[in-house]
Amino acid sequence: MKQKQTEKVLQYIKDFGSINPLEALNDLGIMRLASRICDLRNEGYVITKEMKKGKNRYGETVYFAEYSLKE
Repeated sequence: MKQKQTEKVLQYIKDFGSINPLEALNDLGIMRLASRICDLRNEGYVITKEMKKGKNRYGETVYFAEYSLKE
């Protein structure tokens, strides 16, 4: 049986400690991570969001969310 996107996201967080949108796209092929996080929260999981700062390919500062499972 094919694994749901929410199951993939949850397993990724358990395996690696957190997930951000770029990891979700590159590693899991999921483009709408925030929607899957919302689905998981609706299922009762406590997921925290931390805003991170990085640089894009042009050296500009960008901000993105990183999600973790609260134990």
